[in-house]
Amino acid sequence: MSTGMGGSGSPAEATRRDFLYIATGAMAAVGTAVALWPFIDSMNPTADVLALSSVDIDLSSVEVGQRITAMWRSRPVFIARRTPEEIARAKADDSDPGLIDPATDASRVIQEEWLVVVGVCTHLGCIPLGQDPAAPRGDWGGWFCPCHGSVYDTVGRVRRSPAPRNLDVPPYEFLENGAVRIG
Repeated sequence: MSTGMGGSGSPAEATRRDFLYIATGAMAAVGTAVALWPFIDSMNPTADVLALSSVDIDLSSVEVGQRITAMWRSRPVFIARRTPEEIARAKADDSDPGLIDPATDASRVIQEEWLVVVGVCTHLGCIPLGQDPAAPRGDWGGWFCPCHGSVYDTVGRVRRSPAPRNLDVPPYEFLENGAVRIG
């Protein structure tokens, strides 16, 4: 008479079989991960893309009332060191019912003296005029898009259509060394 403990059904043999299944599965998982790693890693941005993701601009030589243009992600960024008059006018216009895309001055700047906006018209992507002191700036002293006539004020708020919204504010921060980091 058989007790069921002999042959291939012994507890020791079942434990060995379970171990082999687990070991084989673990080796297959490790092998798959090793084989897929180069493909997964290729989805990360390359070093040249990471280098372009942020740019530092020295602001120490920018005088009050001066505007400069920097490039970030192949787009112009307008940086303006605003005068006290421009700041006062922008704050006074915060509650103007004629704003097409209402936004306060404080919501568009980190330090009220500095304005940082992407210099691309929000209508069709033209580059507005106004960085050069001799260029047309429109009735609000900001920027004028020559393509279709959109006008922006000194905070980059759209004041005359066809632009549907304000100039975009990129992510930026001021550094301790007198520079601004965009991106």
